[in-house]
Amino acid sequence: MSHTPGYTVNCSLLFTELPVNERPRAAKDAGFHAVEFWWPFETATPEQADVDAFVAAIDTAGVRLTGLNFFAGRLPGPDRGVLSHPDRAAEFRANIDVVVQIAERTGATGFNALYGLRQDGVDPAEQDRVALENTLAAAEGVAKVGGTVLVEPISGSEAYPLKTAAEGLAFVARAKDAGADNVALLADFFHLAVNGEDLAAVVREHAADFGHIQIADAPGRGEPGTGELPIAELLTASRAGGYRGPVGLEYKPTVPSAESFGRLP
Repeated sequence: MSHTPGYTVNCSLLFTELPVNERPRAAKDAGFHAVEFWWPFETATPEQADVDAFVAAIDTAGVRLTGLNFFAGRLPGPDRGVLSHPDRAAEFRANIDVVVQIAERTGATGFNALYGLRQDGVDPAEQDRVALENTLAAAEGVAKVGGTVLVEPISGSEAYPLKTAAEGLAFVARAKDAGADNVALLADFFHLAVNGEDLAAVVREHAADFGHIQIADAPGRGEPGTGELPIAELLTASRAGGYRGPVGLEYKPTVPSAESFGRLP
């Protein structure tokens, strides 16, 4: 069985019953040709042998790595990214080199830099300044592989400051104004819907500006068909509106991963 080449399987939420380096092969066996991951290592600067094993797993599976998160702290969990955390800026900067190395070896071009939560005792304006500086450094780093830094509004934490497409796009605009052309919005339809967005309007007004799309149904974050989102219509409208990239399957399957693809648009 082969699926449309327009999908990329998020192997940090799918096939989680398998070790990380076995998931690309599982995606291929399920009929897909592309995968994406959150940061797949415990630390921002893993051992070279661990990086090599991850790259080899993608190569031997015969899939393409389309996207990768920058180091984001403990995810899922208490951190939700470190981009805006002054005390972790050195960690984030060191991570950029590792991300670029993986990109050079795999061809990945989409890199999600999760913003991070507001921190007690830290001026929000200082966090935003650090986030912008780190984004500019990340954008400069991935520019050499034709990459884009992705900015994602997410749900589930009041302390995460980017909740709407407008808030994400405002930060993207700040980065562009500061000289980084390769920064763009990651439109995760699940997170935006949970945060109360009119998804049809967001797609209608901004599809051509999306750097990446990820899908899960809402409520629940399960596979398409388990919730109430008109995912097929939203994807059709996104293509019509100028979105040309892959669509990340970033959902929590309610059945074994290999059985969860039956209702994809």
